[in-house]
Formats: sequence, C-alpha cells, structure tokens
Amino acid sequence: MGIAEVAGLQVLSGPSFSRSDSSIKLPAKYHVKIQKNTNSLCVQSLSYSSVSRCVRSFRPVRVVCGVFERNNVRDRDLSCQCQRAESIGGVAAEDEFGTWNVDKKKVSKNPVNGEVNGAKVLGVEEARELKDEKKRHVSNGSSVESIEDEAWNLLQESMVYYCGSPIGTIAAKDPSSPNVLNYDQVFIRDFIPSGMAFLLKGEYDIVRNFILHTLQLQSWEKTMDCHSPGQGLMPASFKVRTVPLDGDEFATEEVLDPDFGEAAIGRVAPVDSGLWWIILLRAYGKASGDISVQERIDVQTGIKMILKLCLADGFDMFPTLLVTDGSCMIDRRMGIHGHPLEIQALFYSALLCAREMLATEDGSADLIRALNNRLVALSFHMREYYWVDMRKLNEIYRYKTEEYSYDAVNKFNIYPDQIPPWLVDWMPSKGGYLIGNLQPAHMDFRFFALGNMWSIVSSLTTKDQSHAILDLIEAKWSDLVADMPLKICYPALEGQEWRIITGSDPKNTPWSYHNGGAWPTLLWQLTVACIKMNRLDIAAKAVEVAEKRLLQDKWPEYYDTKRARLVGKQACLYQTWSIAGYLVAKLLLANPEAAKILTSDEDQELVNAFFCMIDNNPRRKRGRKPSKQSYIV
Repeated sequence: MGIAEVAGLQVLSGPSFSRSDSSIKLPAKYHVKIQKNTNSLCVQSLSYSSVSRCVRSFRPVRVVCGVFERNNVRDRDLSCQCQRAESIGGVAAEDEFGTWNVDKKKVSKNPVNGEVNGAKVLGVEEARELKDEKKRHVSNGSSVESIEDEAWNLLQESMVYYCGSPIGTIAAKDPSSPNVLNYDQVFIRDFIPSGMAFLLKGEYDIVRNFILHTLQLQSWEKTMDCHSPGQGLMPASFKVRTVPLDGDEFATEEVLDPDFGEAAIGRVAPVDSGLWWIILLRAYGKASGDISVQERIDVQTGIKMILKLCLADGFDMFPTLLVTDGSCMIDRRMGIHGHPLEIQALFYSALLCAREMLATEDGSADLIRALNNRLVALSFHMREYYWVDMRKLNEIYRYKTEEYSYDAVNKFNIYPDQIPPWLVDWMPSKGGYLIGNLQPAHMDFRFFALGNMWSIVSSLTTKDQSHAILDLIEAKWSDLVADMPLKICYPALEGQEWRIITGSDPKNTPWSYHNGGAWPTLLWQLTVACIKMNRLDIAAKAVEVAEKRLLQDKWPEYYDTKRARLVGKQACLYQTWSIAGYLVAKLLLANPEAAKILTSDEDQELVNAFFCMIDNNPRRKRGRKPSKQSYIV
C-alpha cells in the first residue's frame, strides 16, 4: 500500500462491464490512496463499498464527485468528502497523509465567479474592479474589442465546476430574473457553442470533462411513470448539487443530477443531445489532437449505444428519424413532429462523425454496415424530397395525386393546394432550401435555419444546393436577418393556424421565441456554413449586425418582431449560448481553417451511390432499373 497522487478514478457501471481508467485528471489538491485488491480499491477521502444492484426506482441518477452511478444500477458507491477537516486560516493545506484540510465554513471545492462558496479568492475583487473599468457600454462607434472582452468574461463566469474541475457552462445567468427555471443547469445542446469557443481558444480540459461526465449520465434504466426509454439516451441537461453526506454532519458531497425530459416542460426526451455529443467528441479530437478520448472503451461503447438507439428497426418506412414535437432546439409544440429537418441534419452529421471515430473490430462490422446504408438512403431522401426551389415548386404544382405503383412520381401523395400563397411570392428565382418536414400528404414549407445551416456543414446537401441556401439568405436578408441574425424559422404561425398547431402557446406567439423569433446563437452555425462554401462575406455582414446590439441589450436569448427589433418578451438576459455563438463566429472569421473541426466533406462512395439512385428514380426516368449494388432506401 502506498500514497500516490493519481490522475483520477473512473468507475463505469453498466449491464455488461466495469472499467477503471486513470486518465481522468483531477486537480493537484485531490490525493487518492490506492490499495490494489482483487475486487476493490481503498481510497483515502473517498469511501468505497460494494453494494448489490438496486431495484429500479425514481430517485435521480447521481454522479458522486468523479465516480459514477448508472441510474441506481451500481456496482460501486463512492462519495467524495471534500470538505472534511480542520481549518488552517481559511486556506486548504496538505496534511501528512497527502490529503487537503479545508475550512468547510469558508472554502469549498466549487469556485464559481471568483468565489469559493462565499469566500473571495485573493485578488478577485481587484480583478473585478479592473474589469468594470475596462467594460464600456456599446453604441454606434464603440470598439469591437470591448464586446469580445465582455463576452469572454461572461463566458468564464458561466462555468460550472464539479470537484474542482470545470465541467460545463450554465444556460443563462440573468441577475434580473428571479425565476431561473432550469436555466441554471448545463444543457448539452447549449454547451456546444461554449465548447467550440473553448476549443478554438485552446482550452481543452473543460470540453474533455464535459464529454466524459455526460457519457456517464447516459441512460441505462431511466424511468418516468414506470416507462424506460431506450438505452443510449443522453440527458437534456444536468445540475451540480452539493448535498450533506449521509452519516456525517460536517461533510458534503457533490452529485450530478441529470434530466432526461422527465422534469422538462412538456416531458419530451431530447433526441438531439446524443447527436450533438458525438459531433462535439469529434471536434475535440480534431482541435486538441487528443484522440485517446474517443478510443476509450467506455466512449466507444457510448457511441455505439447512441447509434443503436437511432438505427433501431421500427415501423417507419423512411430513412429519416421519426420524433415527437419539442425534441430538439425547438422544445415546445410547433408542429415539427414527424421528421423535422433539424434532427435529420444532426443525425446525418453524427453518423459521419461516428463512422470516422468507431474502432474497426469484429463487433462493429454490422453496425458500420447499417450506418453506411443509412447514410446513403438519408442523403438521397433529403436531397430529393426535402429540397424546394422554383423548379421544384412548379413540379409540385402540377403533381398528380392518388398514384399507386413503384413508379409513382408523387410518392408521398402531396396535394398541390398545400403550396402556401406566401411561398410563391417569397421564393427567389435564384436560391432554394430544405423544407422543415415531410410526411405522407404533408410538406412543411417553413424555412428552419439550424437544419439548413447544418445540412451545409455536414454535406447533407449537394454543393449546388448549399450555395442556393446561402443565395436565399442573401436574397431574403430583410426577412431572415434584418436587425439581428438569425430567424429560427420563417414565417411565423399566425391566427387560427397558430392556435391549432401551438395550442395557443403564449410564449410562442407570432414572431416570438420559436415562432419566428431571432436567435443570436445561430450566428456561429451560419458562420461555419459560410466558411465551408467560401462565402465569408455573408457571415461577416451578419456578425457586424449582431455587434451593434448584443452587448447593449445584455446578450438576450432571442429577439421578437419580424425585423427582430425588440428583445424577446420572456428572453433571459446574459444567455450563455448567445455569448458563445458570437465568440465562435468571431474566432472562425479570424481563422477560417479552424472550421474544419466541424465540417464534413462528401464521401465519394456516397456520391456514387447517390447518383446511382438518381438514375433509377422515376422522377428522372420511369421504369424500374436494377442497380449493380443494393442500398436500403
């Protein structure tokens, strides 16, 4: 037995394996005594005991200070007693055993905003005064540097710590809002622009911690009302909580409480969380050069679980993912149930990223085969049936209906009267986009920004289609950008349509929130798409528009009205992903090559398969023509 300062301790409990990995680094103040045994580790300052598997219950999943519980299916129970010990002048000191003594009344292990649970860290007050002196109110003619400095300060202040290490950023920190709801949590989708900003700045630890800790929260047996979703589901968000340690009134422990949708408004599980997690994992490897994370057994298993959940056979005939309303960034009822564009674009991107990272082994052969088949079918489906421009509108306008055969041109039985009057006048002669949704006898012709931008980033659209989407944004700048980029969707639902589709949602009133509101965070995705297509002028123009207002408006979550002239009526201020989205856009414009950590080039095999399927498409030529290679469509 010996005393060692170790990199960290990971215990992954699952239905099929356990794993201990010392590659997770904890701060130097955490010293762990390790005693090797056949079945246990003896950890000083960490209590370890073997327990039997628990019966499924409704208690929240907890991760205890760097050691993880899998939804009450626990092989080991470790607690971190980080605050036990005597005070030495309010400053932590190392004792003879290599552990740290901390004054629990003055100092804890979770520094946020220059404070350590109420105790000011030396020098922070002076730094804050300097920051206040440096901060300048932005109006016409104000310096760009002051905006960026303020944004970085706010992003740093939004960081959440777990056992002394940064693990993510909270959704918003609005001091003027007494009701925080769940904006004080770390959301997976919200952290993506924050993570990208840190990666582009060379700060990799917080992203690595986020990836590994959220992986341990991945669903194994999460339950709501006696029903469990499929294994592999990633939480929408999590919160770091400090709670008293059982059996010791002087000690506390930190736990991670995830939310899989069982506490969310509407109780909708997040479909996009796992897809974003895979995309961030790839970006981390490309930015940092550290591919050891994606090569870990638990990370490989996490990727496979997400893929199996998404690629599972079901009743649907289409290669797109069938999901309910509110399962993505648009997390309220907005008529996007079915096969929404945003999910399909992220799904395609995640499949490409996963294929790039999956280790080649016998057990992965079937999964990779299914993944490749889905990529081909999904790209064909989206490019052919979701695409709309003036040529396609003319084609839909002359559709014949009630066609029954393999050779049907109008495969989804779309009625020409579904073409909305606004679209005929709105569609420019040069330009096009992917529609929001496609189901039998239904096309949602609304323009959804995130799905279209990410279709460009992931090469889901062809090169010509990608340029056409950016042409449309340029042509309809006053509608889609106006006084603040970028409209989340266009146009808004109004009148009786709004009442029926949203359920008269008072937050999603016309031209507000998800119903036609403008979201500054979409700025970074627009920038990545523009860089990929070498159209930087569009992104630079959008950033310039945003800089005029973001700081003086206190970084709101969204803007209202057709031209985005008003701060959203229920928008949180100091919204973290509004701040991070701006910073990522600025960093990428300064270094466009860095966008490659996010973009995907089109695979030549997919191109060949796509054109093979086009040759056999009855829209091009009637009659069935067998191909040399079969693909699942």
